[in-house]
Amino acid sequence: MTQPIHPIDVILHKRDGLILSDAEIQAFIRAIVERTADNQLVTDAQIASFLMAVFQRGLNQQELAALTQAMRYSGDTFDAATLDAFTPVFCVDKHSTGGVGDKTSLLIAPTLAAAGLAHLTPAGVPGICVPMISGRSLGHTGGTLDKLETIPGFNTQLNLTQLADTLRKCGAALIGQTPRIVPADRTLYSLRDHTGTVESPFLITASIMSKKLAESLNALVLDVKVGSGAFMPTYEQSKFLAQLMVQTGESSGTRTVALLTSMDQPLGRFSGNWVEVWECIDIMQNKRHPMSADLIDLSNILSGWMLHLAGHTPTPEDGAKLADKILTSGEAWKAWLKIIEAQGGDTSVFNNPEAFHQSCHPSRSGGPASHLFTRTLTAQSSGYLAAMDCKQVGWAVQRLGAGRAKPGDPVSARAGIEMHAKLGDKLEPNQPLATLFAEDESLLHEPEAMLRETLQIHPTPPTRQPLVREVVTANS
Repeated sequence: MTQPIHPIDVILHKRDGLILSDAEIQAFIRAIVERTADNQLVTDAQIASFLMAVFQRGLNQQELAALTQAMRYSGDTFDAATLDAFTPVFCVDKHSTGGVGDKTSLLIAPTLAAAGLAHLTPAGVPGICVPMISGRSLGHTGGTLDKLETIPGFNTQLNLTQLADTLRKCGAALIGQTPRIVPADRTLYSLRDHTGTVESPFLITASIMSKKLAESLNALVLDVKVGSGAFMPTYEQSKFLAQLMVQTGESSGTRTVALLTSMDQPLGRFSGNWVEVWECIDIMQNKRHPMSADLIDLSNILSGWMLHLAGHTPTPEDGAKLADKILTSGEAWKAWLKIIEAQGGDTSVFNNPEAFHQSCHPSRSGGPASHLFTRTLTAQSSGYLAAMDCKQVGWAVQRLGAGRAKPGDPVSARAGIEMHAKLGDKLEPNQPLATLFAEDESLLHEPEAMLRETLQIHPTPPTRQPLVREVVTANS
């Protein structure tokens, strides 16, 4: 008879540097999911101890794979076989480790959906579906769901049946994690924030990959940020995280590629919630602002890898060219409107996104409609925009009301920042650097001081980093 596995034994084994078996990891995760108020199979204190043991000792590749799989199957998973409208179908998604102004998902999902249309799909190649499960803003990083929910009526909380229906109609869907998808991660994630274990690359990998693999993906493209606005503090740590996620995805049967991309400045023109939707609307309508060039380039590169892995193009570079063609042709815009309508969104607000930004909306606290206050920072000397702490810019966006300090905090739809210059741009005195937006005038003061402190103008131009620093694949 098999002896039961007790949580304390799992903790002690990892604390002492022993290798955990698949059965031990599965039993620990199962205890987390199956516990109730009346039957504490494992306590919060024990889960916290397990997290710290993993933080201190790490996990080998087999342990990490076992933890990821146990979390992946701790609840419901999406099954692409339910998409009988596509025969066959190739499921692909992307994930970003989080940044400032990072809105590529809003361009990639409709681009890939459009690429799956019959007249754009090569003969004999499977159709594409993109079951994109996204997150909310936290700390200095923005969240795709908060951006999407500025669209009146848009429903990000689809269940798996509704997700399948939307994918049949549109080829892509943009949703949040349901209570039944990877429920183990909800418990672990909340305790990591209180136990000093957030930065563990092993726990980050298990958290991200369990949710993405629950989508039953054929391929996954990861956008791992590096630079001053990245979550990981050094390039080496970002690369190690990328390698862990690629290994974990590949060992699960999902083709996985990670791109290490620069986050030394906000991506694109705007950082916030509605303003980022506005920027993407302009791009899909082929109104290309110069400040959006890096956003367009990165979106096309990531889409290019997804198209290549799906077999639609012979190389990622060809995929990027096809993605740009889809954006400029208006096909992505049509796909976007179809997705928004399918998920209950009011597309009439796209007719004049700037006016919608300026108009009165309910305040972030749910009170009466609020006005929008703005303030523009200008260059105080001539020279080049030479440096900034991108993480501090992200915190400035958060302090304006666009982000949250802890889960559950309300966010402002209209708060944010418009950047008027990129690193390396030549500036003259009084030339605009950034415009701040807030629904409460008092919220402008601290972010203004933060930006004045971090936006540095020097007499000589800086050395610019490439947008994509490195690509990590199973073979590299």
